[in-house]
Amino acid sequence: MSNFRRVTDTISVSPQITSEDVAAAAAQGFVLIINNRPDGEDPTQPDGADIAAAAEEAGLSYIYIPVRGMPTPDQVEAVREAVEEAPGPVLLFCRSGTRSIVSWSLGQALSGASSREELVGLGEAAGYDLSGVLPR
Repeated sequence: MSNFRRVTDTISVSPQITSEDVAAAAAQGFVLIINNRPDGEDPTQPDGADIAAAAEEAGLSYIYIPVRGMPTPDQVEAVREAVEEAPGPVLLFCRSGTRSIVSWSLGQALSGASSREELVGLGEAAGYDLSGVLPR
């Protein structure tokens, strides 16, 4: 059951996805899936390798950038670069989608691509409160 939350025309975030959700992502035009959830965080979560295999089978690129707590500068930069280099829409996911949207929005804020106010509004529209994590 996919719960892809559109943030922009090219970025969506989601709570944990399954291998079955990958087909829905491909059907919706995503070209890249970024997994921000560390493997083994919960014994019931799908294994990242299974989602990677499903992405490959569906013709999607897959990148694993596990984030525990707040993303590090290196993780923020890795997400920013992956999104920037993607030739189309990107789906990022973690347990709830929060680490994914935080990682993406910090990259946007620090690169100057988007203002804090714009990012807070985009987060709010997607169901996430970014007001406490973005630099002023």
